[in-house]
Amino acid sequence: MLKTIGLFLLTNIAVIAVASIAMSLFGVGSVLQANGVDLNYDSLFMFALIFGFAGSFVSLAMSKFMAKHMTGAQVITQPRNADEQWLVETVYALADKAGIGHPEVAIYDSPAPNAFATGMNKNNAMVAVSTGLLRNMTKNEIAAVLGHEVSHVANGDMVTMAVLQGVLNTFVIFFARIAGHFVDRVILKNDEGHGIGYFVASFIFEIIFGILASMIAMWFSRHREFHADNGGAYLAGKQNMIAALRRLGSMEPDELPEQLAAFGINDKPSKIGELFASHPPIEERIAKLEATPESELKVA
Repeated sequence: MLKTIGLFLLTNIAVIAVASIAMSLFGVGSVLQANGVDLNYDSLFMFALIFGFAGSFVSLAMSKFMAKHMTGAQVITQPRNADEQWLVETVYALADKAGIGHPEVAIYDSPAPNAFATGMNKNNAMVAVSTGLLRNMTKNEIAAVLGHEVSHVANGDMVTMAVLQGVLNTFVIFFARIAGHFVDRVILKNDEGHGIGYFVASFIFEIIFGILASMIAMWFSRHREFHADNGGAYLAGKQNMIAALRRLGSMEPDELPEQLAAFGINDKPSKIGELFASHPPIEERIAKLEATPESELKVA
C-alpha cells in the first residue's frame, strides 16, 4: 500500500515538474484575458496540451520502473535454470523475427496466468510473464503469449496509447474548463476572475468528459488486441495462438495494475460494461483469428 502511494506521488511530482518547465519555456500565461473576464483560449489550450501530454509521457517514460515495482517483476539477467534460459531465448527469437531490439525478460509472482509488455520504445521494452502462466501452459502456448506481447512492442502500442491518452487528456482539460467558465459566468453570474463555481464545475466536467475519453481509449485498446493476436499468430503459429487463447479463456486471469492492463494478454471483464473493457471477449478473439487466412498474419 505504501509503495503504491509512493509511486503515485512520485509520478504526480514528475508530471507537475515537467508541465511547469514546459509552461515556462512556452510562456503560457493566465487562462483569462487581460480584462480578467474572458477566456484566453490560446493559453487555455496550451495549458491543457502541456498537462495532458505531460501525464501520459511521464507515465510512458517511467513505465518499466513502475511495472517492476507494482508487480514485483524480476528481470532475468542470468538464467538460473533451463526454463528461464528457454524463456529468454524464445523472447529474443520472437523479437528478432519481429525486427525489434531484445526486450528485458521478467517473471512476476502470481498464481493466475497473464503476461504484459511495457517500455518507452520498441528497442527498450520489457516482456513479463506470471509464474501461473509458466506453470499452467505448454511451451507452444507460452511462445504464442510471448509473441502477442512482442507484437505489442513491435506495433508501438505503448507509444500510440500514450499519444492517444495525451490527446484525450488535452481535450478533457480544455473543454472541462470552458464548461466551468460558462457555469461561473452565465449561471453563477460571477463577472470577475474565477470563483469557486468555476473550479467545482471544471472538476465535475473533467470526471464526465474523462469517462467519455476512457470509452474511446478502451475501444482503441480492444482494437489493438486483435492486431497483437494476429502478430502473435504470425510469430509463434496460428494454432498455438488459438490454443493459448482457449487455455486463457478456461482460467481466471489476474487483475493487472491499471497502467499495465491494456498491455496484458488477458484481463478481467469490466464491472461496468464492455465499453470500458481493455480486452475483447476471448471467444471473439479466437473467432477473429480462425477467420484470418495465414497470408494475412503479420506484425504491425
